[in-house]
Amino acid sequence: MSKNEEEELVKKINKAAKIILSAGMMPFPPTDTFIEILKFYLDEEDMDFIKAFKSKKSLTMDQLKKKLPDLSEEEIDKKAAKLAKKGFIFNQPSSSGLMVYRLLPIVAIGAFEYTYMPDLPKDEKELEGLRKLAKLYDTLMLELASAIQERYDSIMPMFKQQPPIDRTIPIYTNEEGKTIEINKSMEAEEQVLPAQSVEEIINKFDTIAVGNCFCRQYRQMLGEPCEINAPMEVCFTFGKSAKHVIQQGFGREVSKEEALKILKMTDEAGLVHKAFHNKSDIYNIENSICNCCKCCCDTFNLWRMGATAMVNSTSYLSQVNKDTCTGCGTCEEKCPTGAITVGGENIAEVNEELCIGCGICAHFCPEGAISLKQGLRKVFVPPPRIKK
Repeated sequence: MSKNEEEELVKKINKAAKIILSAGMMPFPPTDTFIEILKFYLDEEDMDFIKAFKSKKSLTMDQLKKKLPDLSEEEIDKKAAKLAKKGFIFNQPSSSGLMVYRLLPIVAIGAFEYTYMPDLPKDEKELEGLRKLAKLYDTLMLELASAIQERYDSIMPMFKQQPPIDRTIPIYTNEEGKTIEINKSMEAEEQVLPAQSVEEIINKFDTIAVGNCFCRQYRQMLGEPCEINAPMEVCFTFGKSAKHVIQQGFGREVSKEEALKILKMTDEAGLVHKAFHNKSDIYNIENSICNCCKCCCDTFNLWRMGATAMVNSTSYLSQVNKDTCTGCGTCEEKCPTGAITVGGENIAEVNEELCIGCGICAHFCPEGAISLKQGLRKVFVPPPRIKK
């Protein structure tokens, strides 16, 4: 494959992430690193098959047959199934029952996530391959950050127009299991809000899959184990996404009862619940829930390294009771976005622009001095400027 063909392939895979890219992450530059990642997964036949995905995001068998006239239906389905196992094709029936084939992006949600979601292999050679791949992904993220930093001023207006990529659902109990105080405003009462608890989301679905946190396993392959030793099998998908995950072996099917038990464990670990919706619209049905730690989550890491803006939807804002706050600093230590700090009067203070309403500060506060104010809002925080 020529250099031009390789770059066209990169552009095609970037376009597959149109919705995600419009929600705060820019296309990855067509670097040698990106090409090397593709070659890790794909052979020439795989690449030729992917070329068929041009104008439409999803294609039916009839459409693929027109684009690939030399292949039979059986051959097309076999090649698509092979690429689905690698995390490059989503092959599930539409709501009408017609099988459709959709090209997935390299990251968010695609090959990267599906590579590090299953249990890690025991074979040392396979593990070494995943370590090598993780280093390539790490380099790709740094290249993205560099590209964003070089065009910082021109890209910021684009970031500001993006819709939220995810929605934070808070932890509602503290470490003792007591309910965190929720302060409802009139504005909040008048709003039509999407599901406000992970339990409510879980109970919507008949098909639920759970896999390992791909961010934590990816970091582990980089030699950076989770600092809080967070539970690993906590990544949920629902409906068609769950069927795909189960079919490809990226995760396993669980009952609602087991899913709720796992979610209780994530609460106890103090993980941030992030819900993802179809088309990044919080009024659409949810397709997944990530349970994120401060140290491993790539959403937080990419923002901190200057690669993306943090664009988030939330229905809550942390509030500190100055009369009961002792300034112990637990909230400052635990906050994933640096939104709460202990000020000069030895009292915790909340930066509303950074607060994603996750409830982690209230969950861990030993004095119960933090409550959550309700009110739907968008959190937008630009990536920091990284000085060279």
